[in-house]
Amino acid sequence: MIRLDARSRTLAACLSVVAGYVDVVGFLMTGGFFVSFMSGNSTRLGIGLAGTSAAAAIAGGLIVSFVAGVVLGASVGRLARAWKEPGILGLVAVLLILAAITHWFGMGLLAALPLALAMGAQNAVFAQDGEVSVGLTYMTGTLVKLGKRLTVALWGGDRFGWVPYLLLWAGLLAGAALGALAYARFGPNALAFAGAAMLLLTVVSVGSHAQPR
Repeated sequence: MIRLDARSRTLAACLSVVAGYVDVVGFLMTGGFFVSFMSGNSTRLGIGLAGTSAAAAIAGGLIVSFVAGVVLGASVGRLARAWKEPGILGLVAVLLILAAITHWFGMGLLAALPLALAMGAQNAVFAQDGEVSVGLTYMTGTLVKLGKRLTVALWGGDRFGWVPYLLLWAGLLAGAALGALAYARFGPNALAFAGAAMLLLTVVSVGSHAQPR
């Protein structure tokens, strides 16, 4: 985060808000499974395997979908080249809209699979040389970096290097709160707002890339 320019930091924070929103809506839709937090699903998978529960199939399917989304997002980024960012953002928007349509057709838990695909793909936005430089849908690493940067500040180093990591975490938290409120009011139809937000970010990104450099 600290190596990103102001525009990229703002985009990362916006995407973190969307990730928190989508994860909460997916969590409530599936009765306790995650569409972006795969550590939680891995725990659910382990519990399910120990108990030979159907939970193992749900958690496993979401994990596979998430990994497939990472592959899909990274592949779109490679194909789009200079237009990598808007290409991946557009892909995420399409997948979120697909999830909403899947729900509208009454396909139940299958609507969660495009959500996991979308969250996996979203992490490819800031990938460089095959490595994800900013985790947008999981916050453990971000909180570790926050703690490290706070330590640096306490010992006389950069006093504000921790702020970008705090903003990224706060974005996820804000999105989660908004997702919970939206789900309470609209149920799974709240996914439409996430799709619309990603479409807006895609349009902004396209406009930014279309400007002469």
